[in-house]
Amino acid sequence: MFTIPVLVVLAILAVLVLWIVGIYNGLVTLRNRFKNAFAQIDVQLKRRYDLIPNLVETAKAYLKHERETLEAVIKARNTAFAASQAAAANPADGAAVKSLLSAESGLTGALSRLLAVSEAYPDLKANQNMAQLTEELTSTENKIAFARQAYNDAVTVYNTKRETFPTVVLAGMFNFAAAELFQVEAPAERQAPKVSFG
Repeated sequence: MFTIPVLVVLAILAVLVLWIVGIYNGLVTLRNRFKNAFAQIDVQLKRRYDLIPNLVETAKAYLKHERETLEAVIKARNTAFAASQAAAANPADGAAVKSLLSAESGLTGALSRLLAVSEAYPDLKANQNMAQLTEELTSTENKIAFARQAYNDAVTVYNTKRETFPTVVLAGMFNFAAAELFQVEAPAERQAPKVSFG
């Protein structure tokens, strides 16, 4: 029925198909890993977003003359929350991740201003609720940093695999876009907000 040359061609085609399937499945696995890593960041960001209104409410009674600062924090928090929702819906969307990074930078700046202003109010520094909230915020910032590191590691592995030959050819054919690292752009923003009230 089949001649030896036909069998050889079929065997080569079968190996080629299995090789392509292996590359495709490897890219899917790596993409799912970085999406999962982003979900871990998202969990910590949501915790942070939930802490901020409590922090502002606690500070509000003491910072009556700092209404603009308090409003800036809430506005930045709401912007960052909306951006995180968009990025969480599709962590592979580089534009959504960049938008989240920008919003997070704004929130970090607003929080830093709030915490700097609150240093000037001894009664606020002594408030037990404020101390507890700032401790939780510090803990959450640390968890976000660890989650970002895991996400960036997963993105780097995915992008490296995606950009190497011959995977790059198949990645383009199957629309595996490059993933965006979760990194802070400005050096001043690389530091977590200071939340010490000691």
